[in-house]
Amino acid sequence: MTASTQRGGFVLGMVVGLLVGLALALAVALYVTKVPVPFVDKVPQRSSEIDAAEAERLKRWDPNGPLAGKPAQRAEAPASQPSPEAPPRSAAPVTSASAPAAPRTRDPAAILAGVAPSPAAPATVPGTDAFRYFVQVGAYSRSEDAEQQRARLAMLGFAARISERQQAGRTVYRVRLGPFELKDQADAAQERLKSNAVESALVRVER
Repeated sequence: MTASTQRGGFVLGMVVGLLVGLALALAVALYVTKVPVPFVDKVPQRSSEIDAAEAERLKRWDPNGPLAGKPAQRAEAPASQPSPEAPPRSAAPVTSASAPAAPRTRDPAAILAGVAPSPAAPATVPGTDAFRYFVQVGAYSRSEDAEQQRARLAMLGFAARISERQQAGRTVYRVRLGPFELKDQADAAQERLKSNAVESALVRVER
């Protein structure tokens, strides 16, 4: 066997080996792509429609929605802790020290008939309101913006407070004036803000 024949057989064997290796690699690649991967295919995939709807909802969320002419929503005080803005309420009724309470008298005819006396009706205090009122000047997603708004109001002569609330899964920092015991007081504060070109919204909270 000559050297040229040996060289031709070696080259032919190398070419055949390369073709067989490529065929095996292609078969393994097709098998791997079709076989499900454990712990990966079981995880539910989020569709593009869900991601687009979530992004659109986050774009449309506006913490200053009540200031755009919408009716003021009724604020809910947290049940776990009392509001720091609520004035202290006395459990005992206010009575005058100089005027003693009038003794309860019973009708002799009612005593003979065995009728129990009816309790006296509680006296209503004039000028009270079933709600307390706040004037909201803004709601911000960052506490720094709320502090800047409160500083601007302080320069105009208004004493504002900042309160936190969870809204749409985010913390909102609300800048408010109040509380006011009467609606007329809240309306007057709102007029003063309007005269200084400051937009505001009236919020009422049940006592």
